Amino acid sequence: MKRIRIPLFPLNVVLLPGGRLPLHIFEHRYRVMVRRCLGEEIEFGIILATDQGVATIGCTAAITQRLKEYPDGRLEILTEGRSVFRVVELLEEREYREAIVEYLAEDITPVSKRELQQKETALLEVFQECHSLLYDQPWVTTRTEKPGELSYRMAARLPLNLDDRQMILELRDEPGRQDFLIQWMSDLLPRLRQQQHTRQHIAGNGHRHGVN
Repeated sequence: MKRIRIPLFPLNVVLLPGGRLPLHIFEHRYRVMVRRCLGEEIEFGIILATDQGVATIGCTAAITQRLKEYPDGRLEILTEGRSVFRVVELLEEREYREAIVEYLAEDITPVSKRELQQKETALLEVFQECHSLLYDQPWVTTRTEKPGELSYRMAARLPLNLDDRQMILELRDEPGRQDFLIQWMSDLLPRLRQQQHTRQHIAGNGHRHGVN
């Protein structure tokens, strides 16, 4: 796989391909980095950083909009996730971190069309129920999904913790990501149903009846 040198922005967040992430850039070193990316029209890498350390797999971010600039040099930008990469070597040669990375291709192991359709149907069914319980409305999309995008778009709408989001990022095949989400949502649904039942019960008990 081809290796490339990119600016690196360790954050306590996991960016997924296609996901949008607004950022407030206030540290001087990252203001320098962002201005370079804007000037040279290049992407930078976002990688999960926690108290336990820095992950080795991240996602490149393209700056899609410069939202606001402040007199003191701070910036607000909107980014979008693009390509998944693995860090080969960390570099400390500039004010900000850089890394030699290799981009990770999708595993396109042949799967029957029927199996893919069955899995997608199961995924959509459980996701629609989760979405309705979480947001009190069905999931509506007008975008045509490209291969590999459906799981990422759904993950963006779910309350996944950082470890789960990182797991989604590291899985390199769409059927595997869909299996993960089906199981994750199947585990979540009983709690969501119970919460809805409790809310309805409380609302029902709060009704007052008129007295003649």
